[in-house]
Amino acid sequence: MRHEPSIFNDPARVSAHTDLRIGMVSTYPPTVCGLATFASALVHQFEHAGHLVDVAHLGHGAADTIATITHALRHSDVVILQHEYGIFNGPDGDEVLAILDAIQVPTIVVAHTVPLHPTNHQREVLTEVCRRASRVVVMTQTARDRLLSLYPVDPDVVVTIPHGAALPVPEPGGLRPVAGRPPELLTWGLLGPGKGIEHVIDALGDLRLMGIRPRYTIAGVTHPNVLADHGEQYRDSLIDRAASAGIADTVRFDASYRSVADLTRFIASASVVVLPYDSRDQVTSGVLVDAITAGRPVIATAFPHAVELLSSGAGVVVAHGDVGALAAAIRELVQHPTKRAAMAAEAQRLAPSLAWPAIAARYLAVCSELGLSRQAVAS
Repeated sequence: MRHEPSIFNDPARVSAHTDLRIGMVSTYPPTVCGLATFASALVHQFEHAGHLVDVAHLGHGAADTIATITHALRHSDVVILQHEYGIFNGPDGDEVLAILDAIQVPTIVVAHTVPLHPTNHQREVLTEVCRRASRVVVMTQTARDRLLSLYPVDPDVVVTIPHGAALPVPEPGGLRPVAGRPPELLTWGLLGPGKGIEHVIDALGDLRLMGIRPRYTIAGVTHPNVLADHGEQYRDSLIDRAASAGIADTVRFDASYRSVADLTRFIASASVVVLPYDSRDQVTSGVLVDAITAGRPVIATAFPHAVELLSSGAGVVVAHGDVGALAAAIRELVQHPTKRAAMAAEAQRLAPSLAWPAIAARYLAVCSELGLSRQAVAS
């Protein structure tokens, strides 16, 4: 995937009182991807706190990538660069190294991906990205442990700051599952192979034979890259699978667009969130954090972030590809509302520390440290 940057900087959206000028290198709305949503949320919080933000938006148009990015960031005191291999040009996105070399201010790299089994070139790229960064942010302890054990990275530059999410806005009678209705299961996100939704459908087919018929909503549009290459093949296969399992009447596909606030309300209305991902390597999941901050109990496969975040009781993890274990977990939560309530209470306890204002404050603390250091050197 190749992206070219354009400059996004709307002075009308920032406070007149500015303490720091922060650069952001990332995909950005209207691009549809998790990194764009992440960057947009941070930018909103930074601006709300009174800081000026310059965004070098990867994804729309200019011919000279490095020159355009450095021009966008020319007044920044500190830069935050989102890193995944697929959003920069070159093999494994290795043009990011030249971009980091061209940035002349302290830089915070947010490592969204830390491969457990990298190719030699992936290892080299991530190692060099970390060497050039003033700070490297990872989002889980698993990611930190993996980065420091598998890559030659200075531990003093690595900072752990969780992924953030929006808290639901309380509305009378609107944010929790309605008593008396069948339990509502929810999976959402960009659709494509690897989401593991077929395993949930198979599990619900098995539960139907036991007379257990929760509703299941699969929300989200098909991933743009999947749509371009394969059309709606994956979605159609899931629809056919639900029909074959005899549960077409209780499985709903919802491709509606929702704002962040509407999506948060939508998540909070579910009884249980199900994240059946096939990946065994995922150290960061924004969708998982969204579920926790919405106060919902979670059933997830045992990808690293789920194992870590759900360990205190906000959910349950099951083995990858184990339809029987998935069916048993769904059955347990569907039939025991007190267990769902206990998991929801733990999710609600964790939620404030994962809300975007708290997460942005932690980034701002690192930005301030680096920005003040730069000013001290300049003086």
